Amino acid sequence: MQNLCFKISLFSVVFLLAFLKPAYSQEHKFTYAKADSLFLRQHYSEALTLYEQILNKEQQYSPQMLLKMAYIKEGLRDYTGAMYYLHLFYTKQPSRSVLKKMEELAQAHRLSGYEYNDLQFFKTQFSKYYMRILELMLLAAVVTVTVMVVSWRKGHTFTKPFRIGFILYLLFILYYINFLNLGRGGIIKNDQVAIMSAPSAGANWIATVSQGHKVPVTGEQDIWYEIKWKGETAYIRKNNLLQLP
Repeated sequence: MQNLCFKISLFSVVFLLAFLKPAYSQEHKFTYAKADSLFLRQHYSEALTLYEQILNKEQQYSPQMLLKMAYIKEGLRDYTGAMYYLHLFYTKQPSRSVLKKMEELAQAHRLSGYEYNDLQFFKTQFSKYYMRILELMLLAAVVTVTVMVVSWRKGHTFTKPFRIGFILYLLFILYYINFLNLGRGGIIKNDQVAIMSAPSAGANWIATVSQGHKVPVTGEQDIWYEIKWKGETAYIRKNNLLQLP
């Protein structure tokens, strides 16, 4: 019995440790400091190269770094990049001020897809804590199973409503992990991109758009993404779209 409880506890610890993010390496701390120094001296292109190196190699970023990268991209008139880094910042620290900035940038350059409402704000807030909520639900399930096993060994029986409720709870966790979908999106990253009515170069042409527009992604097929364009189902080649996390 003690061995079983030990195994369950060990599983819980290993599971939680799997979600801990490693700190920046010493090398990248130095690179980050050097990039900040270049940014302050207005050597923006060089600073951006170092920031992107950190982002690509470590897959980690601070909110301040993302805002600096967005600022540089906007100055370079790379609105896809600017919106992408603002979106990364927003997913890390949801705030209406960032939404307002994206909306202002979109209006200034006639970019579509950046109209936000309260539901989208809620989804972003929820997605920020998605993993933390999952960890707590799994931990509660492991603790409950441990208590149930100990109680069962002592001869305790569980009522039918309790068993049904716990099974439904486990099914909800499975749904949460595998099927809960808060929506996908992407930003068009090239100019003169064709939006088609079907996943084929021979399909009907819908529109030709420039970079920076944000579109909902509803599916994919071979080299095409299925998207929503002005309320209609449409298709765009994958190499023309930068997927948002």
